[in-house]
Amino acid sequence: MSKIEQFLNGKLQERKDNLSIRNLSTNIPPFDFCSNDYLGFARSAALKKLIEDTVATLPHYLNGAGGSRLLSGNTAFTEETERFIANFHHAESGLIFNSGYDANVGLLSSIPQRGDTIITDELIHASIIDGCRLSYATRYKFLHNDINDLEAKLKLAKGNIFVVVESIYSMDGDMAPLTAIAHLCQRYEANLIVDEAHATGTFGNKGSGLINQLYLTDRVFARIVTFGKAMGTHGAIVLGSNTLRHYLINFARSFIYTTAAPIHNIVAIRSAYQLLNDLDHPLIHQKIALFRKTLKEQNIKALDSESTIQGVLFSSNEATKLAATTLQSKGFDVRAILSPTVALGKERLRICLHTFNTDEEIISLVNHLKELI
Repeated sequence: MSKIEQFLNGKLQERKDNLSIRNLSTNIPPFDFCSNDYLGFARSAALKKLIEDTVATLPHYLNGAGGSRLLSGNTAFTEETERFIANFHHAESGLIFNSGYDANVGLLSSIPQRGDTIITDELIHASIIDGCRLSYATRYKFLHNDINDLEAKLKLAKGNIFVVVESIYSMDGDMAPLTAIAHLCQRYEANLIVDEAHATGTFGNKGSGLINQLYLTDRVFARIVTFGKAMGTHGAIVLGSNTLRHYLINFARSFIYTTAAPIHNIVAIRSAYQLLNDLDHPLIHQKIALFRKTLKEQNIKALDSESTIQGVLFSSNEATKLAATTLQSKGFDVRAILSPTVALGKERLRICLHTFNTDEEIISLVNHLKELI
């Protein structure tokens, strides 16, 4: 065995030893409490029909883009879709990226410069962390949702200052105190960047996000909206000013040096936004309320969350994996979130709620969960 193979096997063995090894699986239990398909768009027959009908109206469309958008991969339909989405979210402009990861890496790696400062919440998504690492800016993190600690870091900041948070956090499901954060950013002349991945489709007018719900659109430098969660498709858009869009076209490497998404994907994104207009938006919050109510009745403690993401903590990787495996054997697709993805001692079942989960399924899940606590 070569030296590098020994290294790889050694690192994998460490993961096996602490029960945090990851494996792909195609064995999916029937009751989905795992995916980010909060509105059921990924499985929607209506969305599929809308996509097919729209594609049929596009003459001579290509199966693939054939190049980056700066070469052969740009289309009028893509630019029209960007304007449509920006208008939907009450933003001046927007630029589509191939994924939320690409969007965050492109944004954070290209704008902050040496001598600038990036301040992120300690629970910020890995894609934002990676984008920050690729910049030459000084980086600080503040205690999760802690306004006082954020201000302490702002007092240390120099150059152009960027504060980066998620509106809804992907592991805990809780909300950032966005109004207070926006006020601090204004006071310290910092640029606020908000990842709306898990708020899009479930908060705000017609699912336009938490920034719109809180009337903060004019106080945010950039928003990242992703399409692979509630929108049921794939990709992301960075929303902001026309100047920001033009800058990213010229400097965001994850945009410049990648083949553009095929037109079929852009059609799917546009169609998902059209479907939002006809959605029963209170339904998802009724499901959340039922889940929280049933937890309380069963005296089960969970992380404080008003979103589709609900977390029940366990004491270790082993206990969390056992709970997930037991629920999966009962037909509930619930996944264990283990350290190091979350902090040691914060291992949890991450339970995602959807409009298609029946009330009976939700109540039954909580009843089975009670047996494991």
